[in-house]
Amino acid sequence: MSSDQHPTEPLPDPRAQWVLSTDASAPKPRRRAWPWLVALIAVAVLAVGAWFAGEYIARGIVERTIRDQVTTQLNLPADQEVQVDIPGQVLPQLISGRFDEVTIAGDDVPLSGAGDTSADGLSGDVVVRATGVPIRGDGAIEDASASVTLDQSQLQTLLARVDGFPASTVALDEPDIDVTMDLQLFALTVPVGVGLTPSVSAGQLVLTPATLKVADADISAEALVDQFGAIARTVVRDWDVCIAKDLPAGLTLTDARVSGQTVVADFAIDGAIVTDPALRQPGTCV
Repeated sequence: MSSDQHPTEPLPDPRAQWVLSTDASAPKPRRRAWPWLVALIAVAVLAVGAWFAGEYIARGIVERTIRDQVTTQLNLPADQEVQVDIPGQVLPQLISGRFDEVTIAGDDVPLSGAGDTSADGLSGDVVVRATGVPIRGDGAIEDASASVTLDQSQLQTLLARVDGFPASTVALDEPDIDVTMDLQLFALTVPVGVGLTPSVSAGQLVLTPATLKVADADISAEALVDQFGAIARTVVRDWDVCIAKDLPAGLTLTDARVSGQTVVADFAIDGAIVTDPALRQPGTCV
């Protein structure tokens, strides 16, 4: 056999290292993990989006339901503005069956009986705060309170119901409610300025004389009685003001004070008011 038929292959150059490398020693291509990571992130984003969409829908339904229930149960006007605030996520609270905290507020809310909108009807700004509120209304609220704020005009409406009280002269001068009362001494009429301090006794609002003025001069109760006799007792006296009949029976007055140009009354709320219809009826005065 000739060399032409079987040519001799040249020996590889040992300096050429790449020639000696094999497929087994070649680096394997790295598998790209980022498509899986992107997929996981996309799923997480969709899940979060679905949660917040559900949260948004649930909150709207809950707030609307509470607003409708308040309007119906208290027989408020259909156009009465009622704000409902539930802090935190609503969905977990719905699952637990109880709201941690609920705040309900409204301005110029009719207070005189059930939805009384007459010209002399009492109204005020109301804020109700409650904690541990059962969602299904099948249990008592853990704790609840309310505050009612009256401006000068609204306070005059309330005090006009008190027999003999000079409601038209009412002016607010923190910490007192100022009024002017006339004392008749024979043919002489003497106006007396009285500063009344609001307080609470047995759940009722009481106005007690704190200052007395005659001709812009301070005078004591004793001196007024000495000067005008028994007639001065019409001025130097406490005034009991019934407000229970304007509010649900489940509310008990706990504090009253003059704050700036308003009077603020605080109330404790019986937690059973959500289950006992009698507590939602107007109260009575003792």
